[in-house]
Amino acid sequence: MNKTELENKVGELKAELFNLRFQLATGQLQNTTVIASTKRDIARCMTILREQELKDAR
Repeated sequence: MNKTELENKVGELKAELFNLRFQLATGQLQNTTVIASTKRDIARCMTILREQELKDAR
């Protein structure tokens, strides 16, 4: 994935995380492990973005 695709993916995941937290607060969320996995996905994408930034800086 290139930089713009990763940034779009992070935005989508953050929106999904917001919705999951909202569902948790209202009691509609059945599987709470989805929140943790979404956070991990965001962290993975952010790590890849940072690695690419460092690589480009060289």
